[in-house]
Amino acid sequence: MTSQLILPLLAWLHAALCGVVILFQIALISGAPWGRLTQGGAVEGALPVSGRIAAGLSALLMVAIAVVPLSVAGVGPPLPRWTAFLAMAIVTLAVIANLITRSRAERRLWAPIAACMWGLQGAILLSTFSGASS
Repeated sequence: MTSQLILPLLAWLHAALCGVVILFQIALISGAPWGRLTQGGAVEGALPVSGRIAAGLSALLMVAIAVVPLSVAGVGPPLPRWTAFLAMAIVTLAVIANLITRSRAERRLWAPIAACMWGLQGAILLSTFSGASS
């Protein structure tokens, strides 16, 4: 009974963090002057067109990453189990990228968020091995 409450909560918390990232990417696409907080911090101010395209692709990827834990927790659309492993791999790479970026501001902002997403997603994925989600 407890896992039936906790897993959806974890999945929704993960989705909320993804939502923050998606809103940030949308702001970048719209011209927000936050280039130093993304893509290695190479751009001061608004991103050029290529950076905005990358932000759009990141936003789309983040939507998919948000849906996968919801599916695993039983509150999202049914997806193949392999998508959970793929999403976990992508978030792992995001954590690493945010830890090694040259941009101190980007690292301070996004590494903790990516790490929280990784922990939430990992807890949800591990629950599938223990049978806690059933």
